[in-house]
Amino acid sequence: MDRWIAAVHAAQLRRSADPLAVDLGYGAAPWTAVELLARLRAVRPDARVAGVEIDPARVAAARPYEREGLVFLRGGFEVPVPGRPTLIRAANVLRQYAEAEVPAVWELLRGRLAPGGLLVEGTCDEIGRRHVWVALGPEGPRTVTFATRLGSLERPSDLAERLPKALIHRNVPGEPVHAFLTAFDHAWAAAAPLSALGARQRWIRAVGALRAGGWPVVDGPARWRQGEVTVAWAALAPRT
Repeated sequence: MDRWIAAVHAAQLRRSADPLAVDLGYGAAPWTAVELLARLRAVRPDARVAGVEIDPARVAAARPYEREGLVFLRGGFEVPVPGRPTLIRAANVLRQYAEAEVPAVWELLRGRLAPGGLLVEGTCDEIGRRHVWVALGPEGPRTVTFATRLGSLERPSDLAERLPKALIHRNVPGEPVHAFLTAFDHAWAAAAPLSALGARQRWIRAVGALRAGGWPVVDGPARWRQGEVTVAWAALAPRT
C-alpha cells in the first residue's frame, strides 16, 4: 500500500502545501507508521506522519519511537491532528465494523482531508502479502486496488478474503466484485502457458485480458509488474 501511494500519488504529495499523513489504527506496534514515513520521504523529504490509535497503551508504547516528522497520538476517526492531512491511511481498521457503518466512517474521514487529499482504506493479511484497498478523494471513492505477492498466489480470487468491508460481503453472484474476480480467474487460467516465464508475466497477461474485456483498469504494466491492478470504483461498487 505504501509503495502504491508513493508511486501513484507522488505528484500530489509533492505539491501539497502541508505533507502530513496519518496512519490511522496502526496497531500493537508502531512499525507501519515508521515505514510509511520512510516511504513518503523518498518522494517528499519534509513529509510528516502521525500515528493515531484509540488504545492509550499502544500510544504510550509507540512514543519512544517518535522523532522529527513522526508523532503518535491517541484518537480515532476524528483524526486529532492539527490542520487537515494530505493522506489518511487506514489498514485493517474497519474489519470489525458492520458494512452499513462504512459510508459514515468514509464520510467522516474524507471530511478531515485537505483539498485534493487522499484516503486509502483496506484490508491485508497478517504478513502483508495480500491486500485490497479503496482510494477515496474528498468527493468519494475512486478506485479499488488488488495487490499480492505473486509467488504465493494460486488464483486471483484468493484475494476475496481480503476485500475491504465495503465489498467483502458482496462477493456473491449478481454483484460486480464477484463478476470481476470470476473474470480475473478466467483470464488467469487462460494465461497459464506464461507460467513458464514466471507468475509476473502471467499476471500481466491476465490483467491485460481484463482490460481488453472491458473492465476499467486504470493503471498500466508498470504497476501490474508489482503484482497490482487498480480498477475504477464505479465498476465494482455494490448494487443497492
